[in-house]
Amino acid sequence: MIRLDETQVLRHAGALADLLTDTVNGGASVGFLAPLDRAAALAWWEERAADVAAGRLAVWAAHDGDRVLGTVSLAFPAKPNSRHRAELVKLMVHRDARGRGLGRGLLTTAERAAAEAGVTLLHLDTETGSPAEQLYRSAGWTAIGVIPDYAASPDGELRPTTIYYKRVPATALTR
Repeated sequence: MIRLDETQVLRHAGALADLLTDTVNGGASVGFLAPLDRAAALAWWEERAADVAAGRLAVWAAHDGDRVLGTVSLAFPAKPNSRHRAELVKLMVHRDARGRGLGRGLLTTAERAAAEAGVTLLHLDTETGSPAEQLYRSAGWTAIGVIPDYAASPDGELRPTTIYYKRVPATALTR
C-alpha cells in the first residue's frame, strides 16, 4: 500500500476511476448510483486531489502494476475541536481481488496511519448487512447504531446504514 500525494492521485485517477466503477457497478454502496460511468468516476477522483493537497484527505492505494486493486482514505475534519478524529471513507477492493486479505490490509494501513498522526478516534458508516460489516467487526470496530433508509444502494433502493467507531492508540504528536 502506498499513500498517494496530490500528484499521484491525479496520475492514478484513471486506475482509481476503474476501481470505483467496478465497485459501484458490482453493487457496493459507496455513495454512487449504478451504472457509474468512467468519466464521472474520473472527475470525482480528480476533485479529491485538492483535498489531498490541503491535508483534508489521505488516500492509500494497492497496486498491481498500473492497476489499482484497492484503496482507502481518511477524511480529517476542519474544526479545531475535532482534530483527534477522522472518518474512514471509500474502502474499496476490486471484485477480482476480493477474498485475499486486501481489504483488511487497507484497513490496517489506515488505522496505523491515523495513530501515527495522533488521531485517537475513527468512525465510518457502511450499508447494513453488507460484506464490509464482517470486516469491520472482525477488526475490532464497534457498531453504535443503524439509521434506516440512510442512503440509496447503487440500484437506487433506500437501505439502512450502520455507524461504527474504533479507538486507536496515538503514536505521534497530534496534527
